[in-house]
Amino acid sequence: MTSRFDSYQHRAPAVRGILRFLEYGHLTGSARDVSEGFAELAERLLNQLPDDPELSVALRKLREAKDCAVGLAAVTDKSVDC
Repeated sequence: MTSRFDSYQHRAPAVRGILRFLEYGHLTGSARDVSEGFAELAERLLNQLPDDPELSVALRKLREAKDCAVGLAAVTDKSVDC
């Protein structure tokens, strides 16, 4: 399976480690739609900022926000099996 973030494998290990949690291909319904927006923002950050501990923190916090939003989408979307 290809990843949206395959082209970022040259980035720092801490950055790459977080990206796997921003994948959304396994999700369905509104959970997938919500998650995709977070992946798009992560990609914008990757394209604009250098590897740095602050980038890792920003991506980690983005992941935390995504988890909250996707969880809510999953429990409120009747078409998604939780």
